Amino acid sequence: MKLVVLVLLFSIFAYINAGYCDTCGSSSYVDISSWCSKYSGWSQECCKCIAEHESSGNIHACNKNTDASIDVGLWQINSRNWDACNGGKAPCTASENLACAKDVFGWGSHTWKYWSTCSTCGCCHKA
Repeated sequence: MKLVVLVLLFSIFAYINAGYCDTCGSSSYVDISSWCSKYSGWSQECCKCIAEHESSGNIHACNKNTDASIDVGLWQINSRNWDACNGGKAPCTASENLACAKDVFGWGSHTWKYWSTCSTCGCCHKA
C-alpha cells in the first residue's frame, strides 16, 4: 500500500512539473515595444504580437516542448537554434534573445513563419 501511495505521489509531482522550465531563471519582464523597436527590419506590430503571445514580455520565459527541445526568452527561441545564434547557450538576456530572433526571422525569409503564434497574429508571411 505504501508503495502504491509513493508511486501515485511521484506521478502527480511529475505531471505537475512536466512543463516546468527554469533555464533562464525567474521571471523578468521588459517593455515589448522597446525591444521590438531595436530592429527596424520587421513589422513592429507583428513583433509586438509575436512577443506578447510567446512570452507576455517575460525575458526569462521558458517552455519545454514535447520533442524535448526548449524555447526561451521574449521571442521563445528554440534550443535547436542556440548553436547557430548564441554559441550553443540559451539566449537568456534580452540582447541575446533579440539577436537570435533577428537570425530566425532572417532564416524564415524575413517573415515570422517559424513562430507558432504567427497565424494568431496574422504575421506568418509578413516582415
